[in-house]
Amino acid sequence: MSESINGEAQRPAAGRAALSPRRPAVVVDVGGVGIGGDRPVVVQSMTNTDTADVETTVVQVTQLAEAGSELVRLTVNTPAAARAVPEIADRLRDSGVTVPLIGDFHFNGHILLPGNPGCAEALDKYRINPGNVGGRTWDSNFARIVECAVEHDKPVRIGVNWGSLDQALQTTMMDENAALERPRDAHDVMIDALIESAMRSAEVAEEIGLSHDRILLSAKVSGVQDLLTVYRRLAPLSDYPLHLGLTEAGMGRKGVVSSTAGLAILLAEGIGDTIRVSLTPTPGGDRCEEVRVARQILQSLGLRMFEPQVTACPGCGRTTSTFFQEMAQEIEEYLRTRMPRWSGLYPGIETLGVAVMGCVVNGPGESRHADIGISLPGSFEEPSAPVYVDGEHHTTLRGDDIVAQFIEILEAYVVRRFGAETEAST
Repeated sequence: MSESINGEAQRPAAGRAALSPRRPAVVVDVGGVGIGGDRPVVVQSMTNTDTADVETTVVQVTQLAEAGSELVRLTVNTPAAARAVPEIADRLRDSGVTVPLIGDFHFNGHILLPGNPGCAEALDKYRINPGNVGGRTWDSNFARIVECAVEHDKPVRIGVNWGSLDQALQTTMMDENAALERPRDAHDVMIDALIESAMRSAEVAEEIGLSHDRILLSAKVSGVQDLLTVYRRLAPLSDYPLHLGLTEAGMGRKGVVSSTAGLAILLAEGIGDTIRVSLTPTPGGDRCEEVRVARQILQSLGLRMFEPQVTACPGCGRTTSTFFQEMAQEIEEYLRTRMPRWSGLYPGIETLGVAVMGCVVNGPGESRHADIGISLPGSFEEPSAPVYVDGEHHTTLRGDDIVAQFIEILEAYVVRRFGAETEAST
C-alpha cells in the first residue's frame, strides 16, 4: 500500500531509503496550494504569450494547467499586461480553471502593482527579482512592491538570478574580497552574492511587514554544478520554501538532461519545495513539455505519483521485431487516455506499474516486479506471451490479438484492485 500526503498517493516509505529527509520549511499558501513543510513538491510553469493578449494567454494557461502545472506564472511588464490580468483570471475561473496565477515583475513592478490594484488582487503571488528592482532607488522600489503584497495579502517569491544580480551588492562583495590577504575565487564570491541578495531581501521584506510565511526564495543559475552549490549553501540559512530550477536550461535533450541532473540531485537531498523546468521550446513547440518533464522527475524519484508507469526494455538482437515497441507505446498511450476517467473512479491508480518486455531474458522477472506485466516472445522464441499479475503467472497469451487481450486483463485488474480500495474506504 502507498502512503498519502494531503490525499495524494505516494511511494511506499521503504522505497525512500535513498532519499534524504525533506528540508524543514514553513508552508506558504499560494492561492490554495501549499508550498513547503510536508506538502508535495509543487510543479509550476510560465506562459510565453503576450499577457496583454487575453485570449491567447487564457488558452495557454489552460493547457499548462491541464498538463499538470499547479502554478502558472505570467509576465507582467506593461500597463496593458497589468490591466489584462483581472480579465484573464476571471475567464479562467469562469471556465473552471482554478490554477493559481503568479505575476512576474522586473524593473517596473513598483509602478505596475500600485497603479493597477485589480492586477495586484487578481494574482495569487508576486515574483520579484531584487537585481531588477531599481539600482540607486532599490530600497523605495522594493518597499512599494512588498507593501502591495502586504496590502493584498499575497506571498512573494524573491527570485535572484545570476544574469541580473544586484550590481551594487556584487561590487561591494568583490571589493571586500579583493582586499583580503588571500582573496577567494571571483566565481565563488558571485555565488555568495546571489545568496546574500536573496537573504537580505527577505529580511527587508519582513521588516516592511511581509509575514515570514509569505516568502519563498530562489537563486537561479544556468549550470548544474553551480545550481548544486548555490542551493546547498542557501538551504541551511532559513526555513523559507525554495523554488528550484535552472534559469535557462536550454532546448530539447540538453534542457531535459541538465534540468533532470540538477533538480534530481537536490530533491534527493531533501532540498526544494517547488520546481520549474525552463525548457526553450522549438518555434511553435509545445509549452506543456516542461510540465511533463517536471512531473516525470518527481515521479522517477518516487516523490510524487501522477500516472501509471510503463517499464519496457530497450531492445536488442533478440527483439528484431518492432512488435514489443509498438505494444509498449500503445499501452502507454492507452493508460494516458484512460487516466482522466480512472483518476476520478480509482484513487491510487497513479501508482500502477505495468511492464511490457520484449524477450525471455529479463521479461518474466520484470513482469513479476510490476503490478501487471507481459513478456513478449523475442526472435526465435516460442510465440507465446506469459502475463504476470501481482508477481504470479496469470495466463499465457497467443495469437494476433495479444494487445487487445492484455488490455482486457489490465482493465479487469484496475477495477478489481483499485475499485476494491475505493469500496473499502467508503
